[in-house]
Amino acid sequence: MLGAVIFLPAVGLVAYGAAIFWTDAAWFGEVGYTNVFWTRIWARLAVGAAGGALFLLIFLTNVLLARRLSPKIRRVGGDVGGDDILELVPTEDRSVQKVLLAVSLSLAFFFGLGASGLWQQVLLLLNRTPFGYTDPVFGRDASFFIFVLPVVGGLLSFFGLTLVLTFIGTALVYVFDRAALMDEQKRLRLAPHVKGHLSSLVAAVLLLKAGGYLVSAWQLVLSPRGVVFGASYTDVHAELPVLRLLAVVSLISAAIFLVNIHYRGWRLPLVAIGLLVAMWVLAGQVYPAVMQQYRVSPNEAEVERPYIEKNIAATRWAFGLNTVRTRPFPGAQELTQQDLAANRATVENIRLWDPRPLLDTFMQIQEIRLYYAFRDVDVDRYVVDGEYRQAMLAARELDQSKLQPQSKTWVNLHLTYTHGYGVVVSRVNEATEQGLPDLLVQDIPPRSRAQGLAITRPQIYYGELDNDFILVKTKAQEFDYPKGDANVFTTYTGKGGIGVGSLPRQLAFALRFGTLKLLLSDSLTAESRLLFRRALKERVQTIAPFLSYDRDPYLVIRDDGSLVWIWDAYTTASRFPYSQPRSNGINYIRNSIKVVVDAYNGDVTFYQIDPNDAVARTWGKIYPGLFTPGERLPADLRRHLRYPEDLFGIQMDVLSTYHMLDPQVFYSKEDLWEIPTELYAGEEVPVMPYYVIMALPGEAKEEFLLMQPFVPLQKKNMVSWVAARMDGDHYGELVAFEFPKDRLVFGPAQVEARISNDPVISEQLTLWNQAGSQVIRGNLLVIPVEDSVLYVEPLYLQSTQNPIPQLTRVIVGYGDKVVMEPTLGDALRAVFAGGPSTSPPTPSPGGTTTTTVPGGTTTTTTPGGTT
Repeated sequence: MLGAVIFLPAVGLVAYGAAIFWTDAAWFGEVGYTNVFWTRIWARLAVGAAGGALFLLIFLTNVLLARRLSPKIRRVGGDVGGDDILELVPTEDRSVQKVLLAVSLSLAFFFGLGASGLWQQVLLLLNRTPFGYTDPVFGRDASFFIFVLPVVGGLLSFFGLTLVLTFIGTALVYVFDRAALMDEQKRLRLAPHVKGHLSSLVAAVLLLKAGGYLVSAWQLVLSPRGVVFGASYTDVHAELPVLRLLAVVSLISAAIFLVNIHYRGWRLPLVAIGLLVAMWVLAGQVYPAVMQQYRVSPNEAEVERPYIEKNIAATRWAFGLNTVRTRPFPGAQELTQQDLAANRATVENIRLWDPRPLLDTFMQIQEIRLYYAFRDVDVDRYVVDGEYRQAMLAARELDQSKLQPQSKTWVNLHLTYTHGYGVVVSRVNEATEQGLPDLLVQDIPPRSRAQGLAITRPQIYYGELDNDFILVKTKAQEFDYPKGDANVFTTYTGKGGIGVGSLPRQLAFALRFGTLKLLLSDSLTAESRLLFRRALKERVQTIAPFLSYDRDPYLVIRDDGSLVWIWDAYTTASRFPYSQPRSNGINYIRNSIKVVVDAYNGDVTFYQIDPNDAVARTWGKIYPGLFTPGERLPADLRRHLRYPEDLFGIQMDVLSTYHMLDPQVFYSKEDLWEIPTELYAGEEVPVMPYYVIMALPGEAKEEFLLMQPFVPLQKKNMVSWVAARMDGDHYGELVAFEFPKDRLVFGPAQVEARISNDPVISEQLTLWNQAGSQVIRGNLLVIPVEDSVLYVEPLYLQSTQNPIPQLTRVIVGYGDKVVMEPTLGDALRAVFAGGPSTSPPTPSPGGTTTTTVPGGTTTTTTPGGTT
């Protein structure tokens, strides 16, 4: 009975583990990355086996040698002077050897298990690729510090702990065999070979200590001691020589232990150890502190100057800021109607819809059924009716958690409700007469009223939402979309999923997901397939967990009408020499990988668009075939590559300090920038980077850009704005435009204050907030036009009884004018053509929404949504 109680759970655990292993292997085969799966397994096993074997070899060899060499010491008498007379008696006890073998194997298992955790570092070392950046202290490529030193440090720790345990185990064997004991005068008495054996082990530990000091010397390029990250004056002139000296002293101490084997007593080794400790305290701790206090601190700016230069150069290189082009921007206030007409495409693409209120509006007017959900709204660009336009897009995904409780049956969750359906696309700058977004693609099935946005395959089986596994190509009908009082059904025709037509496969997945219904279902056929890991986060990160990922994947409508997700992935490092780390320890980042996931088939492709990134190239060597060369990215997807907001935000945070290239200015922090603030929905928040379509100063053609304005630290006036380019061959270029230091250019917070202080605008906002509605002040956008800056802020009105944000007014600021009008065109006319300065104090419930570009065209949206 007891055997059954133990045996049955053990069999169950083994079967469950086998099911997980087999289904994982099948899943990696489905996505086409079988080599990734097996490389991880064999690498772990190989590194773990090597670690366990090395420990076993060292430990077991020494304890067995101790057992073989250790005779028992037996006192047989004494001489006239009182000294003991000892007799050496060899011992032969095989049971002890079996115990030693068992202990050695047990320790080796745990050491191997611990060593297996180093498999990634070992593979990175074996496949390392040079960065092409040489550290200024040792003249080594950055790859040495990122790929080599971690493994060297891990090996030193491994062998150090191994030798310590070996010394303890060996000493215990000698004590057990009474080859080392205390005599009646409390003196340690050792057998002839014991001293030599233990001394050799201590000497080996000291050799490892010497290596540790050398590793510490190399790691000085990662020192946080000075005013900046990296080796400082004290590190180079005090710490580095001391560490090298300590390494020499450790070697000498090891030699002394070996030499002392031929001499009586332990005085010489103890002197060596004492010298090493004294050197470490005096030279390693006191001397650097004294130099820092009395040599560096009184002249810090001067003596640290070359090391600040090294830190600036390394940090800018590691964060991709070394190629930033800096250009002056006059910030003049001479903009005219003719200038606006000449920049018609820029003005027509000013974003009046913010993603957050637009998401709420989409949820109210386009979710259609309770089981659909929009997770977020993405900004992208499309050629709409022959014009390059900025658009906002949201995927209508299926959210199984929103099904009614009585509808959450096994059949509904796994066979019927399998996918989302379609997308919603709207213009960024237009609204209907009700203040709702002007939809270019809407409804179910998706209706497109714009050329270039036709959708031929709207089903979304793979997306951002984390739904359960599903079964397709079964006898049951899949719900496709609602149509009136009836529903339309479909059958999956894609190639995604794993075949489950056979009983063994059904059994494996039944064990994995803990459900017998998969085995008992009559709906499965020989063609049935099971789809799991359908959420982008789980699907992509299971394949490549070593990459970091952007917070926001975005959906793209391809030229053939199919839907794919694009997700930005980053390679990072935390040991780049001299580069200033962020709060999370990262001090190197590249957006080398664009992950493309087919929303219907689930195909995952990692496109390496930066062929020079050493980290990506190294991972590519470890997993051949994982990364697809960037030149193979289809042209229709390349047109939709975005410079990611997360990376841009990190770079801008670094640039706020590292735009200062002069070491003296950097040391004094004379020209620090910071991200400005704005009022959003009544709260003061940082201005987040935002996408725009505009022509850069000096460029003839509008392009899709990501922008970030800057203000001086603790000031409100604008000092600079930075743009990331992403169209065509200009992808990844960063351009910083700096305003004249002798001219006031209003920052976002100052413009917000002027809006709040305008008596007419303030009165109208107060009135709206008291009339059963809430006013949402949207993002304040800084829009450079020619040599000037426009400020545009949308206003949304949301009823407390009908929480659908509606675009109600547009505020435009320029120079000393701030106006609020029903449309952007009205506001621009009020500023530049002497029209009315503000709108009437009450909102108009009806009428058309007009977007007018002064000197250009007028677009009027009718209630029916046509133009």
